Amino acid sequence: MPSLWPLKFATVASVVFLVGCGRSIVPRTQAASLPKEAPEPPGLRQVRATGVIRAIHSITVQTPQIAGLNGRLTLTNLAPNGAKVAKGDIIAAFDRTQQMDNALQAKAKFDDLSHQVDQRVAQNQSDAEKRSADLQKAEGDLAKAELELRKGPLLSEIDRLKNEAKAEDAKAHVASLKKSSHFHDLADASALRILQLQRDRQKVALDRSESNAARLVIHAPIAGMVALENTWRNGSMGHAQEGDQLWTGQTLLRVFDPNEMEVRTLVGEPDGAALVPGARAIVSLDAYAGLVFPARFESASPVATAPLGSPIKTFTATFRLEKADPHFLPDLSAAVIIQPPEAPASTGDRR
Repeated sequence: MPSLWPLKFATVASVVFLVGCGRSIVPRTQAASLPKEAPEPPGLRQVRATGVIRAIHSITVQTPQIAGLNGRLTLTNLAPNGAKVAKGDIIAAFDRTQQMDNALQAKAKFDDLSHQVDQRVAQNQSDAEKRSADLQKAEGDLAKAELELRKGPLLSEIDRLKNEAKAEDAKAHVASLKKSSHFHDLADASALRILQLQRDRQKVALDRSESNAARLVIHAPIAGMVALENTWRNGSMGHAQEGDQLWTGQTLLRVFDPNEMEVRTLVGEPDGAALVPGARAIVSLDAYAGLVFPARFESASPVATAPLGSPIKTFTATFRLEKADPHFLPDLSAAVIIQPPEAPASTGDRR
């Protein structure tokens, strides 16, 4: 009986060969059939960031600085939060009683000194006219005495000596009147100048009191909306109210233009490539779900910076909102999706 060993060996070799072929062929076929992912075009990756709504035109209003007053001011009128005002409208007012009293007293003193100045001017003119008349009379007496001296050869010795003595007295009197008149004029001018300086100083006090009184009424510097600032009152932070006493220079409110708003955000240093001219963004407010607003890139800081002790650097970027909306208020948090400008469309396969 012939041996079956060669037949068995050939059969096993064939099976191993087929199994090996199957293992090597099937994965290659599957790998070839899988689709390849298209690479993402450079510069079109969206960047997500968070930001804060800001007003482009905004002015902070503080409690007025009053000359000569370092105490507190009592608030008597305040525009409500969110009120729309025109340029020049009254947005806040403080108690003006003390300043008005000071202005009335200063005006009374100013009027009194003005009358004193007018009286002094009239008195100086009257005194000058009187001195001028006395001088003219003395000069007339001198001319008469000199005329009598011409009669010397016709008069006796005693009469001639009397005429000479009269002429000397008249000449000395004229010289004395001229000298005294000069010093009287200087004294009158000095007294008048003192009164004028007192009047001018009182006029400065009057103008200062009136300016302080007018400064206690605050008008809107621009047209827009009122946003009250938080101040320290009654042991807590809150909006100022009528009747509160505020320190001078304390922040009171802001007036901003709601028609032109922007969002300021921080973009990580690796994503700074998205901040290019023509970039756009989609802004959604955290306080109002579902509202989406378009924005365009305005500017960004040239250098990435990081807070002290933090290794993460960011760019400060500003996006301007393209349309106005009543939901826009300063300091609202927003989500920003930055969309770099699209790449130019392909013109065909170039080979």
